[in-house]
Amino acid sequence: MPDERLIVALDVPNIITGMDIVNKLGKTVSFYKIGLGMLTGGGLALADELKQEHSKRIFLDLKLYDIGATVEAAVKGIAKYELDFLTVHGDPNVVRAAKEGASGSNLKILAVTILTSLDREDLTAIMYKPGNISDLVVERADRAFQAGADGVIASPLESKKIRNLISSAGKLIVTPGVRPNGAELGDQKRFSTPGFAIKNGSNHIVVGRPITQSSDPKASAQNILNEINR
Repeated sequence: MPDERLIVALDVPNIITGMDIVNKLGKTVSFYKIGLGMLTGGGLALADELKQEHSKRIFLDLKLYDIGATVEAAVKGIAKYELDFLTVHGDPNVVRAAKEGASGSNLKILAVTILTSLDREDLTAIMYKPGNISDLVVERADRAFQAGADGVIASPLESKKIRNLISSAGKLIVTPGVRPNGAELGDQKRFSTPGFAIKNGSNHIVVGRPITQSSDPKASAQNILNEINR
């Protein structure tokens, strides 16, 4: 059975490219992330096909943020697709609305803490409150858990601190910003290796370009799986 701790991000323009990557990876990978970038390129259709016809697990990364009634209605519609994970922003009111929309389904609501592409300078520019970025991530995670989130999205640099929270018991930590040794960083500013993330308490790691843009995606995915297991 494939190791579901690895989630491959299908950050590609359309369903055709996405299916091509899935076919190349075959049985090596069983969990995929589909985000906003592919939404207008057939993202929901691909999510449904991979779930229903290929028995893959699906993480829909939409980072929903709106008034409670709108978030609840959106999540209620998404829950009908019987997918596995959905992201919303980690504000407690948004999390509570999302959980209400997901009630009666198996859809897990994951709260975004602070994007792994942001650093302290970026937060200052958007008038985010002062403080150490790791402390802010842990605080947002704690509040999201208390609001009912099934898990959080956090960088590998904060996963250990989040796992030490009392409120994290039984919750998921899903970690983007993961790069194998030697891989290009792209837009990631708070990152680490797959092994580091798992060792520090992450349940799942999300890896995109180091696999999807590789000349041999299957071998690249297997190398990451090997590192996780070591």
